[in-house]
Amino acid sequence: MLSTQALLAETDFPSLRRDRLATLQVNLGYRCNLQCQHCHVNAGPKRQEVMQRAEVDTVLAYLARWQVPELDLTGGAPELNPHFTYLVERARALGTRVIDRCNLTVLEEPGQEATAAFLAAQQVRIVASLPCYLEENVDQQRGRGVYEASLRVLRILNDLGYGRPGSGLELDLVYNPQGPVLPPPQGPLELDYKRHLDAHYGVCFNRLLTMTNMPINRFGGMLLAKNTFGDYMTTLRGAHRDENLGAVMCRSLLSVDWRGRVYDCDFNQMLEMPLSGCAAPVHLGDLMETPLSGLPIATAGHCYGCTAGQGSSCGGAF
Repeated sequence: MLSTQALLAETDFPSLRRDRLATLQVNLGYRCNLQCQHCHVNAGPKRQEVMQRAEVDTVLAYLARWQVPELDLTGGAPELNPHFTYLVERARALGTRVIDRCNLTVLEEPGQEATAAFLAAQQVRIVASLPCYLEENVDQQRGRGVYEASLRVLRILNDLGYGRPGSGLELDLVYNPQGPVLPPPQGPLELDYKRHLDAHYGVCFNRLLTMTNMPINRFGGMLLAKNTFGDYMTTLRGAHRDENLGAVMCRSLLSVDWRGRVYDCDFNQMLEMPLSGCAAPVHLGDLMETPLSGLPIATAGHCYGCTAGQGSSCGGAF
């Protein structure tokens, strides 16, 4: 696969510093039951990387030490990690809010039959990828049959109370563009999603999060193969807005990979960009007594993907 890493290294992206840590985002492994075109993780069924119990316990110790309000679990498909329920239960016992970044279809995999009910019982917020509300577009991006499977799981989640007013169970969907373009405005697109999914399938959800495709890994390699990388970077840089700099996720989030190593964000993790001033990634366990507020953030050309247009990060448009 072609790599964009060297092309992103030199950048004029504005300097950033950290605020107070609000979210610990943990990648539990790169194994996934899907292999999507836009995936910046290069996740797939053949990936073997998985976070072990020792690193999971380090995550829990860090949450307790710094009283981090939120744990954001991602992958691959985080539910495929054998320590997933252990981590969720103990994080919730600490009073930490938990997010599960779910591709929906994983909840139909063998061994996952009880996972939806478990998430509801633990009051886990689900952020679910559904890159379009139309079947043809979803299957083109994620694989044949993924749309129908996603709808089946959405109905199960709705039956458990997810996405329904007053339930307290949050279900958010994620939109990704089909190609090298910026997402449309989040508000109007959310209304389109809600009207279509309700009218045709009786499915409901809370919010739509629009996310810009990052020019790294699988998507970045596709841009290079099609000779559109330069054009896409021009689009991102041309749409940069300084007012988005205050809301980028890296200012209040710390990213942890499956080995327990830390980065400023999930995208830096995929590029193996260590924390600013570090020659190599450091382990989360080595930061137990290190305040992060005020420290500089490592940046590169892909960071324009978070500040272009309406802005975009793991929380959607700003």
